[in-house]
Amino acid sequence: MPRPPGVIRRYWARHTLFADILIALACVFFSLGAAGLGASRAGAATGPTWAFSLVILVLALAACTAVLFRRRLPLLPFILATALQATSVAVPHGAAVAPLVVSTYALAVYGSNRLCALAATATTVLVSLLSIGVLGATHPEIALSATANTFFNTALCVVLGALVGVNVGNRKRYLAAVIERSRRLLVERDQQAELAAAAERERIAREMHDIVSHSLTVIVALSEGANATNDPARAREAMAAATTTARTALADMRAMLGILRSEDPAAPLVPEVTPGALVAAAQRAGFPVTLTTTGAPVREPAARYAVGRIVQEGLTNAMRHAPGAHSISVRIDAGLERVRVQVDNDGATGAADTGGFGIRGLHERARHLGGTVESGPHGRDGWRLRADLPLSEHDEEKP
Repeated sequence: MPRPPGVIRRYWARHTLFADILIALACVFFSLGAAGLGASRAGAATGPTWAFSLVILVLALAACTAVLFRRRLPLLPFILATALQATSVAVPHGAAVAPLVVSTYALAVYGSNRLCALAATATTVLVSLLSIGVLGATHPEIALSATANTFFNTALCVVLGALVGVNVGNRKRYLAAVIERSRRLLVERDQQAELAAAAERERIAREMHDIVSHSLTVIVALSEGANATNDPARAREAMAAATTTARTALADMRAMLGILRSEDPAAPLVPEVTPGALVAAAQRAGFPVTLTTTGAPVREPAARYAVGRIVQEGLTNAMRHAPGAHSISVRIDAGLERVRVQVDNDGATGAADTGGFGIRGLHERARHLGGTVESGPHGRDGWRLRADLPLSEHDEEKP
């Protein structure tokens, strides 16, 4: 990283107008002195040349004044300085030295290195060709030496200004690029933090829904069954099952709160649930649930966890929205590359509800694994929840 600017550079950076005025006044001082000396030499050699002297003075003032605008219009002072340097072909003077150096420097700093190189080369060649053309026609005996002198004087001015300007301009653009990159990194960091926070909120909401919704649905069904029966033994059995479900949900909540303090951000927030345990809990609540599995057991942790949550959501929706169902079937087909989960019931109809937190959470789980979830009416009086998840032996993604 470059060194921070010193006191003088910081002062000049804060007071740009004052710095521009000082530079312009310095150019006026050197240019007018050199222009007056050139005009006096011309008058001594060729007689009255007041018109040409006036042109030199006007160009010198214009070039020095244009230095004030070099930050916004770097080509303007350079063009005027080039025109002033061209007048030295007829009357030798050094009025263009200061404006030419400063304007070449401005081209490299406020324009570009390519523009500075092209302009400096064009000026040197143009003034040299003009010198050999004018002096070749008027003073052929000194044309070659005078042209060489003009060429080296012009080249020295533009090279001096370009060297300093390229160095300062490159540093300025480098600092600007570093600052812009730092700004973008800060913006990206904030965006990543917001995305991570949003993803974590969705993850917590998904797990909270799975715990609370399923457990409360089972507890409500068991409590209603206990309230509806006249058999004290069955009522006590239903209430005991409700108590067990509530304690399990409370343990899952405590486990989730403990994992929220864990250092592993990808750890599952609640313990894994198995389809068999879910089906058994629904059967204890009095629902006609059957489970059918084919293929080898799912070994990948992420896919196995997602299968349990999909079965849980399917049973929760069936118990909540199809209390009069005569059949609730859960089918899990596990192959070598994919696992398909299907939950059907024959007691619910209507349009598919994709706005609920449960279905939304299933879509998020399936999307994380590269799978799909579908939910909607099936047949005459049924409802189907189907999920298709890919399997991979090297799958390390956590749910």
